[in-house]
Amino acid sequence: MQWLQDTSKSNVDTLNNVRREASRHFRNKKKEYLKAKIDELETNSKIKNIRDLFGGINNLRRVTNLYLLH
Repeated sequence: MQWLQDTSKSNVDTLNNVRREASRHFRNKKKEYLKAKIDELETNSKIKNIRDLFGGINNLRRVTNLYLLH
């Protein structure tokens, strides 16, 4: 953690790289999660499972609103 306190150019670059990788990681995880949820909703709509379809839509709406707030 010492490198966080030293503000040399290489340490700043390292910190920025770590932040970028973390953002990319969580962005990809979010994308995978949302894709799986959308696929599940498509399946529910095809088999006429209306209760699960609308419940899933509401959950997806809540999740995406949480991501947008942060």
